[in-house]
Order: sequence, then C-alpha cells, then structure tokens
Amino acid sequence: MTTTETTIQTQSEPLSRLNDRQSESLTGWLMASPAILLLLGFLIIPFFFAFIYSFTNQRLISPNPTEFVGLTNFKRLLTVRVLRLEPVTDEASGQPVLNDEGNYTYPRVREYTRNNPDYPQYDGLQEWTYFDIGQTRWMLLAGDAVFMKSLVNTFYFAIFIIPLQGGVGLVLALLINERTRGVNIFRTIYFMPVVVSMVVVSILWSFIYDGQNGLLNNMLEVVTFGHFNPVDWLGNPSTALPAIIVMSAWQGVGFHMIIWLAGLQTISYSLYEAADIDGANTWQKFLYVTWPGLRNTAIFVFVTITMQAFGLFTQIDVMTRGGPLDSTTTVIFQAVQQGFEKQNIAYGSAISVVFFIMVLSVALIQRYLTREKAV
Repeated sequence: MTTTETTIQTQSEPLSRLNDRQSESLTGWLMASPAILLLLGFLIIPFFFAFIYSFTNQRLISPNPTEFVGLTNFKRLLTVRVLRLEPVTDEASGQPVLNDEGNYTYPRVREYTRNNPDYPQYDGLQEWTYFDIGQTRWMLLAGDAVFMKSLVNTFYFAIFIIPLQGGVGLVLALLINERTRGVNIFRTIYFMPVVVSMVVVSILWSFIYDGQNGLLNNMLEVVTFGHFNPVDWLGNPSTALPAIIVMSAWQGVGFHMIIWLAGLQTISYSLYEAADIDGANTWQKFLYVTWPGLRNTAIFVFVTITMQAFGLFTQIDVMTRGGPLDSTTTVIFQAVQQGFEKQNIAYGSAISVVFFIMVLSVALIQRYLTREKAV
C-alpha cells in the first residue's frame, strides 16, 4: 500500500466515525421526538400561556376584549390583612355587650370592608379566619379567602399524608421482605388498590363514609354495641379532610411499599450477618443497617408523595367538591373551578403560576435537605 493510499484511508476513518455519530444522534432525536412533542403540547406551552394569561383579564367565553391588568390577579390571591376588633360596649355602663350565649359581641366585619373611607386598606377583602386573645378578636382578611383555605388544606394534607403513606409503606415492605410462605399473596393484596382508578376508589369510599348507612358507621356501631353515634364523615368540616387523608393513604401505600421493597433487596445480607455477630438487636439493625441503606429510596419516596400530595384533586372532585364550607378545597381544585367552571381563565392561570412556584420551592427545599453532605 502506497503512502498516499494510507493517508486517504486514515482521513476517511474519522469521517466515517463522525457520520456514524451524527446518524446515531439523529436517530436518538427522532425516537425522542414523540415525547418531546407531548411535553411541549401538554406541559411547556400551556404553562407559558398560563403565565401570560395570569397578567390579563382573559375569560373563556366573553365578548369583551382581553386587557392587560398587571399584578391584579396576584394581588387578589396573596393579599392578607389583620383587623383588630374590640368588643362592643354599652354606652351607658361602658361594659362589653354579651350575646344570648354569654359571649362578647364584635362589630360586623363588613363595616370595615365595604366602602369605608376610614379603612381603605380593608376595602373588598373577605373574612378568612379569626382567633381571640383575651377580649380582643384578631380577624384575618384575605383578597380571596377560599384560596387561603385551599392553601392551608393542601399543606395540611401533605403534612399528614407524607409520614402516613411513607411510614405504612415501609412497615409493609419490611413485613413482606421476609421469606415466608404465601408472601406473594400478601404483596398482591397490598398492591391491588394501586391499580384501581382513583375515581372508582373515591366512589367506593364515599359509600363507606356515608353518614346514614355507611359501612364505617355500621362497623363502629357493631363494635361499640350500639353506643356509637353515626358521623357524616364527608359532611362534617372537622372530619372531611382527615377522612380523605386516610382513604388516599390506603390507596397509594401499595405503590410505595413496592419501592421500599426494591430498596430493601439492594442491601447486602452480609451486613445483617455482621450485625448479628456484633450482637445487634432488631432495632439496632434497622437503625444502623437498614435505614442508611434506604437513604436514596427514602428520598425518592418522600419526594414522590410530596408531589402527589400537592396535586390533590380527584378525591376532592369526586367526594366533596371542596365542601363542606371549603374545608376540603385545594389549590388545584380551585384553579380548575376558576378556569373552567367559572370560565375565569386569567384568575385560574394566576393560581396555577402560584402553585408552580410553591411546588418548586418545596422541591428545592427538599433537595437541599437531602443533599449529599461532605464528610
């Protein structure tokens, strides 16, 4: 082979490898394009539209032209004021006036929130909640009291569902991780609720929670020999959201059980043998062998439950529609209601943007707390 032929062959080999890499890259982009198009069409582009609409007065069906309103929607969402109320006193005696139940009476809030020139900062605000300190009543007023309630309900749901669902899932995973006869049957039973549609589960549990002839009330009445008074679990503001928390934990615990189980099976059995040799008991083996080995699994489980908790919608939509008295309304549910049922696209978009920022903040905080720390 001549020198010229060798040089040509040497130059052609890099060109061939470059063409192969370009071909592989093109193939990869073509295979990923369906997923990219779906993400663009159903996630990224809608979010940018929501961001734009949140600064307007856009409605779903309206003869009026769309106008730019700036931060008006966000101001209504996030405005919170504190109003101090003192008891109404009798002009003659100067003593507080009591109602029929013997409690203090206070001025009506609407006297401050309805076109009162002396208190312009409260104009148009809504009653959110209140608390009493001594004789003084502190009223929390909000631009949108329902949104504030939905915000509290969403965090309330997340705070309880994360340890409940994650903790029960871990306990079940530890139980079925043992090599005992019939363990596969128990795995199937625990996982069955996960494959059932949340809509179906919500309908079934609505019958269980029924205040008249619900299964739960009947069971409690039998257990207490007729001394239990039936409770309208979904019709009582104090029990509606806890009832939904229990149902949601029951439905989703099987999925996280499988994730915990996968993490448990990655821990080397030799570590437990070494712990036995050192005389460790069951709790010490869990604390110093099992839990450190589940660190990455725990991060995944808790992040997953958190994201699902903040996206609570289906259970509320099917079981309570946000009631009673907005005790179960959530941020996502209110965004859907405002955007589609009330056709206020701009306000619903503003709620969605606030929700995105809230979830992003929580995710960043979780990422910071669970980061790998340098030794």
